[in-house]
Amino acid sequence: MAKDHTDSDLTSVRNPVATANGLPNAHYIDDATFKAEAKAVLHTSWAGLAVGADVPDAGDAKPIDFMGIPLLLLCDKDGDVRVFQNICRHRGMILVDAPRKIEGAIRCPYHSWCYSTKGALVSTPHVGGAGHNTHDAIVKDDLGLIEVRSHIWRDIVFINLDGTADPFEVVHADLLQRWKEHDAPLHHGGATSAFTLNVKTNWKLAVENYCESYHLPWVHPGLNSYSRLEDHYHIEQPGQFSGQGTLVYRQLKGADGQTFPDFAGLGPFWDEGAEYISLYPNVLLGAQRDHAFAIILQPLATDQTAEHIHLYYATPTTDQTMRDENAVLWKGVFEEDIGVVEGMQKGRNAPGFDGGRFSPAMDSPTHCFHDWVAGKMGAPAAS
Repeated sequence: MAKDHTDSDLTSVRNPVATANGLPNAHYIDDATFKAEAKAVLHTSWAGLAVGADVPDAGDAKPIDFMGIPLLLLCDKDGDVRVFQNICRHRGMILVDAPRKIEGAIRCPYHSWCYSTKGALVSTPHVGGAGHNTHDAIVKDDLGLIEVRSHIWRDIVFINLDGTADPFEVVHADLLQRWKEHDAPLHHGGATSAFTLNVKTNWKLAVENYCESYHLPWVHPGLNSYSRLEDHYHIEQPGQFSGQGTLVYRQLKGADGQTFPDFAGLGPFWDEGAEYISLYPNVLLGAQRDHAFAIILQPLATDQTAEHIHLYYATPTTDQTMRDENAVLWKGVFEEDIGVVEGMQKGRNAPGFDGGRFSPAMDSPTHCFHDWVAGKMGAPAAS
């Protein structure tokens, strides 16, 4: 009988791609491993939480559960997007239970402690007894909302839960340099350009699948009909990101042959090229000449992931019919992946599975991600 590949056996994951195994089954199906991995991988990194377009105007607030932690995405009175723990500092009551506009202050529904949109505690009614709204023991300056370290890039709100990561611009300097031509304003496509896919899979399998183009001929025959497997190349930056690019990107055309406006300042590569990168740990990015997208993976359980997808354009207004068509096309592509990531998730329940092997020629971007996860979990690098 084959030996089970247990959670403690991560050494082979960090071998060179030709001899490495994939992550053990426990990293996909075991609740204890899921929690340990969350702290080691997601809490210590710049994880994707949401997009700024979720809270476009001052006072907009959206509660988000991230790995069981109640968070509040908030656009403050000055228009700055911030992230707080979504709890009152009095008794830990949830402050905002549904997306809404904050008019004035954030009021706790339990004892009516109130906070400004910048997180300051501003009111504590009856805290010193009936009719007395102050007490020497309650120092407002010490009891503001707990802010979560955050950074916004390409409209994506990244968070570092444990506060230990190097600055975002340092951690991801290589990608910022790689895509410096795309350092331009992004304009969200609106309500029809945002959708969520709820997938019965571990979040990592969505990352792993996105990293590689090996599956295109069988899973995405439509895409492969013009952007063929042989038109793709690997993208690998160990410890940061990996993915794929194509030398054949085909623009969507409207009824009269019109296309979306291009982003300004792009070099000739982007005339027909495009890149699709998994930014570790949980953000999937697409960059093309005329539009971009971001997928925020929200881990819900060992076998449940919400994929929040947002499409962006170079100008605030473009043809709405084309935007709607573009969203339908991309949704169809992403839905084609659901069967394989859910199938791999089911396969991780096979007790003899050793994590699988990688094709050195085709799977190195995926192995790059596995190696990073194993390193975050404390496995030493291959000698």
